[in-house]
Amino acid sequence: WLQLFCVKCSMRPLVEDESKVFFTKLAHFIGHNIKLLIDRSDEPHVFRLHDRRVYYVSEKLLKLAASAGRDELVSFGTCFGKFTKSGKFRLHVTALDYLTQYVKYKVWVKPSSEMSFLYGNHVLKAGLGRITDNTPKNVGVVVYSMADVPLGFGTTARSTADCRKMDPNGIVVFHQADVGEYLRDEQTLL
Repeated sequence: WLQLFCVKCSMRPLVEDESKVFFTKLAHFIGHNIKLLIDRSDEPHVFRLHDRRVYYVSEKLLKLAASAGRDELVSFGTCFGKFTKSGKFRLHVTALDYLTQYVKYKVWVKPSSEMSFLYGNHVLKAGLGRITDNTPKNVGVVVYSMADVPLGFGTTARSTADCRKMDPNGIVVFHQADVGEYLRDEQTLL
């Protein structure tokens, strides 16, 4: 199925293997709230693959994008991430707006640690402001500033209970993406 990840792919629905990998990664962050992304009351939305990237797009915009040729179409809708050449899926920071709406677990960082996270570093216990109660280990979280501004997302390294008794230099959240990527990776983000 690696042949499906060709560079010149046209816009198409995800096949079964791709859907499984993609929705498993998305469920890591928002759980069963995936249904809320698809079954919207305002306008139906779908996920489509184009050039190894998965886009979340309204059906109305999808029809408009279908009239463009695959070489002319650069982007459409919201890019949720891309498939690597090995077949794994990597969420992009462009999906942050949707993750913040439906995420189950949240982490807030102190103002002194915001810049460190925005430069791509992990969240340390010393920089942890708050964490959602009963957050398990190895689950997706959205990282917020203390002013409730979403900064990025990552995966917890420790559960809430473990965070209370750990060393101040211990890692609480493994960094995956942050809004600083808009500046650092602007050439490859599209």
